[in-house]
Amino acid sequence: MPLELEPVPFERHVVNSDSALPAVLSGTSVDVTGAPGETPEPSRFHKSLTGLLQGYGGEEEGRLPGYAGSMAAFGLYATAWTAVLRRDGHSRPGGLRAGDVALTAVATFRLSRLLSKGVVTSPLRAPFTRFKEAAGPSEVTEEPRTESGVRGTVGALVTCPFCVGVWVATTLTGAQLLWPREVRVVTGALTVLAGADALQLAYSALGQKAQE
Repeated sequence: MPLELEPVPFERHVVNSDSALPAVLSGTSVDVTGAPGETPEPSRFHKSLTGLLQGYGGEEEGRLPGYAGSMAAFGLYATAWTAVLRRDGHSRPGGLRAGDVALTAVATFRLSRLLSKGVVTSPLRAPFTRFKEAAGPSEVTEEPRTESGVRGTVGALVTCPFCVGVWVATTLTGAQLLWPREVRVVTGALTVLAGADALQLAYSALGQKAQE
């Protein structure tokens, strides 16, 4: 007796490409299992964190979970530097010299401004930020593309020179303990650049005053 196979209703699992493509391009999730409108359930950790941070108020409340995540990421970054320094025999560093601290401070200031405000570095921030207005010589003011989520958190951090400065200072300090001579050249060059910028601004201010 020949075996008869029951046809499988394959069509109920096929996504209509005419409706799926616009949804994908617009960022809307497409459910291919035949259950339209369903969204993934937030994790228990995300629910707990959101509950703890609720009631903070202000425009920044929606970004608090992202900020908590960025602090965790920085903690891991600093821990990684600590592990590298200990492995290299710097478990108890004697500290930095006063001259190195001064160079690192100026270099951190200049590099933080360059990364978070510079016109030439705007392509690095563009995936997370949106241009708002010009903000002085070779600098721009930007805003995050979204108000929440990873993209919004990164956008808020990379447009803040104070926030970027924490990462830059940690990197330069750790590198200074490992490669003091090489890093001293880098921080010295950034300090020279900061001084040159100050002279450029002073010269422009004097020129404008002379024309008045």
